[in-house]
Amino acid sequence: MTQFTPGPLDLRRRRRPGALLSVALLAALLAAALLAAAPLAAQETYPPVTVDIAFIAHARAPAPPYVLDAAPPGEGADGAKLALQDDSTTGAFLNQTFSLLDVELGKDDKPTDAAKPLLAQGIRLFVSALPADETLALADALKSSGAILFNAGATDDSLRGVDCRSNLFHTAPSRAMLTDALAQVLAVRRWSKVLLVPGPGDGDKAYAQAFRASAKKFGLKIAAEKPWTFGPLARARSDSITEAAALIFARGVEVDMIVVADENADFGDYILYRTAEPRLVAGTQGLAPTSWSPTHTAYGAEQLQNRFIRMAKRRMRPIDYQAWMAVRAIGEAVTELRASDPAKISADMKKPTFNLAIFKGLAASFRPWNQQLRQGILLAQPMSLVALAPLPEFLHQYNTLDTLGADREESACPLKATP
Repeated sequence: MTQFTPGPLDLRRRRRPGALLSVALLAALLAAALLAAAPLAAQETYPPVTVDIAFIAHARAPAPPYVLDAAPPGEGADGAKLALQDDSTTGAFLNQTFSLLDVELGKDDKPTDAAKPLLAQGIRLFVSALPADETLALADALKSSGAILFNAGATDDSLRGVDCRSNLFHTAPSRAMLTDALAQVLAVRRWSKVLLVPGPGDGDKAYAQAFRASAKKFGLKIAAEKPWTFGPLARARSDSITEAAALIFARGVEVDMIVVADENADFGDYILYRTAEPRLVAGTQGLAPTSWSPTHTAYGAEQLQNRFIRMAKRRMRPIDYQAWMAVRAIGEAVTELRASDPAKISADMKKPTFNLAIFKGLAASFRPWNQQLRQGILLAQPMSLVALAPLPEFLHQYNTLDTLGADREESACPLKATP
């Protein structure tokens, strides 16, 4: 495990050799320096606050050669580190010190075991990018200590429903939020007849089920379902153009869109441009709903993209962004509270006044009934941003972001709360 603490800001500026400063300019610079020093002097009035955060995820194994866009080392942790820099910039004026412990788990390591020494060190704020079962186990293991956990990785709807926990917050969008965003776009464009192609994996089946619910919610018609039975052709790149059976699997089905549910990227990319009739493709591949995309540059997102590239020497990925939001949410709460107590942070984040700027237009906030971060969802293909949901055509009595995912009346989470 490695610890990351941002260094002091370098406020020095170079002056051109031989530049002459007038008396008036010197006076102006002196006045500006005094004003700039005022917040630094004011910080002495704030009690010192130390904020220790742990990020827990499994180390990324080397990807096989056929994976063209493999998850890089540091995925998620790099987003958390960038957020820590942001938190520390504000914290420097408020006598707040932020630190991040990056915990990389081996393949067989248990997050619950890794958390024990961290709790012994006094850490009570955790961010994870783990599968749903490990996320749930970690939340349960942390509960008795008063610690809170931010789920930046698992999209499973059950974690926001029957398996929700009072100490578990979600910055990763749920599958329902992702498929609702896609369904909104299809509904607005009147691409209402869909062929659903689910893969064989558990995640594929869960994504397909989420899309079925979204289709019903937004008035789409699933004209047919054809499970994928041809294996991982998207990975068998040398043989993919010769698999004739796969080319005609959708023949004779009159639809506007093929929606694929392929979370392991085994076949979804293969379907594009290989159907017997010309068909649009969306879902986990093609036009895909996602929390973040390199194609997104509106609402100030370009500066976040550029800062991440400078720091990590690569582009920001969705899990990076979800971890960034988690650490930023902690920083925002600490700034408001002038304290790092997990119980106070949890209560503050569930208030209707808590807002988080996340570079997607509408401010994000946590749903008090299942502690899911409300956020816009991008609809993007690899080289182009197509839409940002919620679309303007969909209204809500409290918050249009609640048109994505389980609304309060629909939630199976037993955490009873009002908007």
